[in-house]
Amino acid sequence: MRIGPYTLPSRAVLAPMAGVTDRPFRVLCRRFGAGLVASEMISADQRLWHTPKSRQRMNHDGEPVPRVVQLTGADPSALAQAARANVALGADIIDLNMGCPAKKVCGRACGSALLVDAPLVARILDAVVRAVHVPVTLKIRTGWDRKHRNGVDIARIAEGCGVAALAVHGRTRADFYDGSAEYDTIRDIKALVRIPVFANGDIDTPQKAREVLDFTGADGVMIGRASHGAPWIFRAVNARLHEGIETPALQRDELRDIILEHLDSLYSFYGEESGVRIARKHLGWYCEQLLGSPAHARRELMGAADTAAQFAHAVKHFADWASQTRSGV
Repeated sequence: MRIGPYTLPSRAVLAPMAGVTDRPFRVLCRRFGAGLVASEMISADQRLWHTPKSRQRMNHDGEPVPRVVQLTGADPSALAQAARANVALGADIIDLNMGCPAKKVCGRACGSALLVDAPLVARILDAVVRAVHVPVTLKIRTGWDRKHRNGVDIARIAEGCGVAALAVHGRTRADFYDGSAEYDTIRDIKALVRIPVFANGDIDTPQKAREVLDFTGADGVMIGRASHGAPWIFRAVNARLHEGIETPALQRDELRDIILEHLDSLYSFYGEESGVRIARKHLGWYCEQLLGSPAHARRELMGAADTAAQFAHAVKHFADWASQTRSGV
């Protein structure tokens, strides 16, 4: 599968997620076979780019190409200027967010709120595609609500404006993350357009990835929440999609080392104060996935006041867990 000049190494890609897909996590998911990863969304308002959070979101040092930057906004000119600025900073692909359901995003008429204004969608896409020489991709939901499920119309506009690939979450904005994703709309979109389409929503196992691709005819799957505490999911999904096999389980000592390496990369990237705070959420997910969230382990990991104490607790708890048996996940 190609997006512009880039041939993706796999059909499973990482969904951009605010507060999750920072550089350390992107690098880790690429290591386990994610065919494409994108930055956390960055506002098109360049006045906000001087905050530490924005600078970190725009940091791609050492990342393999293609480097994908996701932008959010509602003004075509501002988005075009932001796209040009990020390409100048090293972005290889610009992704536009028209799928985020968060109230604070939709309240500014951004994210999935844009789906109610198809003419504005067309102006944004046309402006950004014309502004940069790199591929522009788009993330959407199936519509604003179930009575206004216009994903097919938005997909037609996107292809007509020159968008290089499309990711579709199988829920409307009104659904948020409730209920089950529906894939009929994604199938209808793929039947209409010739650009690559990624199916997104509730894809949490290799078997589910295979079923969704078979049903929708999509070119790939986009995995989001299922990667929390399990970045190795891409390894298993790719084995199923590309080879039709199940991968041998990773051993517990391997998983322990992966987690400790992830913590170390978070501390290096964010520094002491932010590092210990941001690591907590990942440790919470790892505990949930692997340790079963025992109260004493969670209490020590979440309550650690500094990176040294947090890392020491992680070494202890995951080493104890690894020594219990050599069976993996």
